[in-house]
Amino acid sequence: MPQEDGHGSWLRVKGPKVSQSRRLCVGAVLCLVIVHLPVAGFAEEGVGLSPISVRQSDCGYVESSEDSGPSENGKFHSVGLPADDVFRPLLADPKEPRFSGSLQRVRFRDVGETLNVGVVSFGGTFGLWGLRQEKNCNGLQINIFAAVFSQFNLDASSSDLINSDFQFGLPLTLRHGPLSARLRVFHQSSHVGDEFLLNNPDFNRVNLSFEMVEAIASLHFGWARVYGGGGYLYNRKPALDRGTLQWGLELSAPRRPSLIFGSLVEGLLFAPVFGADFRSVEQLGWNINTSLLGGLEWSRLTSTRRLRLLLSYYRGRNPYGQFFDQRIESYGIGFYIEF
Repeated sequence: MPQEDGHGSWLRVKGPKVSQSRRLCVGAVLCLVIVHLPVAGFAEEGVGLSPISVRQSDCGYVESSEDSGPSENGKFHSVGLPADDVFRPLLADPKEPRFSGSLQRVRFRDVGETLNVGVVSFGGTFGLWGLRQEKNCNGLQINIFAAVFSQFNLDASSSDLINSDFQFGLPLTLRHGPLSARLRVFHQSSHVGDEFLLNNPDFNRVNLSFEMVEAIASLHFGWARVYGGGGYLYNRKPALDRGTLQWGLELSAPRRPSLIFGSLVEGLLFAPVFGADFRSVEQLGWNINTSLLGGLEWSRLTSTRRLRLLLSYYRGRNPYGQFFDQRIESYGIGFYIEF
């Protein structure tokens, strides 16, 4: 297991104070939220968002049980390479496969130091085969996913790569009405950056890797969604304790025409979104790690792509590989993309 002395060497370059430009950037996000909120008169029904058109867009984001109720004949159809999924990606999970880039201010609670960190992820989920009802979102689906999660020390002269986590796996997703679930088996391996090792020769590196089976169940109702589940590690190196628990809450208002950008991009819609994700790991004494994200989401009626500008807050053990036993607190701003 990594030692605190090794982790402390990460902090040899102390981060500068938060710049005025960064304060202005965070303020701009808050202004966008405030400016968009008054457009309450344009509900989804007002812009032609029928239940069928929403289902054709992305089944993962159908919320009401009426929209995903029984079809007329109840028959299931085999679908090859489905365009969407029946399980919605977890908004606030820092290890959810997606494309993202964020600037974060990280405070290491054990040593009282801070660092500016660039956090990026590259990945997504690809549908292989589904068994779906024709006129709703009920059914099951087999997918494949891959993702890379990397962190960079922005206070170093060359923005050193600190750590990268690689994930690859096979999710099975299911949905019936407002209930959905995801069962997945995946591999993760973690690797420290070369520049980090050169600058920290005393760092106690660990060849961290494991396979994991994980199950999450989700319930949609109105604007809200709650979920919960857990995981079990096997083939792990080093011999970590096996259990994990995870639960959370998501809120998303109905999509409305974008007040600022709608005149520039035809059919562009927006919605305020918020997510809270909580994870507890047996290896770390079942302490609760908290991840909060909130901001604005842009999308189009006929597209499964979503662009989000979000503020983030995290408190708990470091969610990234080699430094899993660090106690950190971070806040930041970033773009998050789903296809």
